[in-house]
Amino acid sequence: MTPVARALISVTDKSGLVEFGESLAQMGVEILSTGGTAKLLREHGVPVVEVSDYTGFPEMLDGRVKTLHPKIHGGILGRRDLDSHRQQMAAHQIEPIDLVVVNLYQFEKAVAQPGCTLEDAIENIDIGGPTLLRAAAKNYQAVTVVVDPADYPKVIQELKAHGGATTLATRFHLARKVFALTQAYDAAIFSYLKDKALPA
Repeated sequence: MTPVARALISVTDKSGLVEFGESLAQMGVEILSTGGTAKLLREHGVPVVEVSDYTGFPEMLDGRVKTLHPKIHGGILGRRDLDSHRQQMAAHQIEPIDLVVVNLYQFEKAVAQPGCTLEDAIENIDIGGPTLLRAAAKNYQAVTVVVDPADYPKVIQELKAHGGATTLATRFHLARKVFALTQAYDAAIFSYLKDKALPA
């Protein structure tokens, strides 16, 4: 098992975030983050590298593009067991990302608000989050992915018990949770949009 050296954390639900980040930092894990997540961690003394600093590419388009970058997705999707992947990653200065901690814009909560317009709803459709989650879950052989703050203690416990690594069984279990979440998320979006008419 390969120890977790680098984590990407970008969450809407900040429950347990500080304690989780502190535990990772104490184990020497480099934390990449964005926006409010980075701000909260930094305020509590947890060292954080902004994704824009890591990629060398600024957040843009009103936050629509933050993590959609080869240094992020290559670091998540690259197969550690393939020489060709490792060579390509090295050639493009892509470092592995071993832990992805993401939860999504609260679409259902947003559209339940009185006065929510179609435009408001569309702006609350998360793009980067599901993309990160699906990439990490696809590469569960090497990447641990966490969508639920309730799983933070178990992940930290495993990291401490296994020299900074998680077990394959845990990574597979957490990957399945990702696809359950993204399926439900897309279903909620479709349910909202299916009877909507465009404004006249």
